[in-house]
Amino acid sequence: MVQKAKILLVDDRPENLLALEAILSALDQTLVRASSGEEALKALLTDDFAVILLDVQMPGMDGFETAAHIKRRERTRDIPIIFLTAINHGPHHTFRGYAAGAVDYISKPFDPWVLRAKVSVFVELYMKNCQLREQASLLRLQLEGGRPSSEARESAGLLAELSARLAAVEEQAEALSKQLDETAEAAAVATAAHLERKLTGLRRALDALEPGSGGAGA
Repeated sequence: MVQKAKILLVDDRPENLLALEAILSALDQTLVRASSGEEALKALLTDDFAVILLDVQMPGMDGFETAAHIKRRERTRDIPIIFLTAINHGPHHTFRGYAAGAVDYISKPFDPWVLRAKVSVFVELYMKNCQLREQASLLRLQLEGGRPSSEARESAGLLAELSARLAAVEEQAEALSKQLDETAEAAAVATAAHLERKLTGLRRALDALEPGSGGAGA
């Protein structure tokens, strides 16, 4: 069963959160609200998120400060952040957003279709990474070794299934990279390239386990 990705929406105005939910509901993912930077950081302690939509202008801890805290934490530093702002303060303000770790910076009112498309890219990348972790976990079971010969057929079957599932993920990652080459921000392309490198490493490890490869012990 494919689990839904979580998207964190951070804005101090309830009407803005409502608007974001209306725009992103078509993605059929789990939308989590936070009405302040502090609330967002609390949510990030317990849940994993595919992407964060973060309002810049908030009372108390603003978006820049919230992003700085997110990027300092080991658990959350790699989560993509899209800044949303109602005020255009010019290039310096935008640069500050990117310097704080944002992958994108969108001024309100924004085009709902564009925002949904940008978020969907990061959701796809997140789902591919989740699939990859699942494959790696199955692979680790194989690498533990020392299985009795009575389980040899079962192990071979699992290996074949894992190889087929990895091939499907590789195909999807390749298609996603081609799509990103045509449209995208550098951060999204870099994330996709990182995913492809992980897949290559996993494929090498899996090939080493195949019978006759010399990678598995007798």
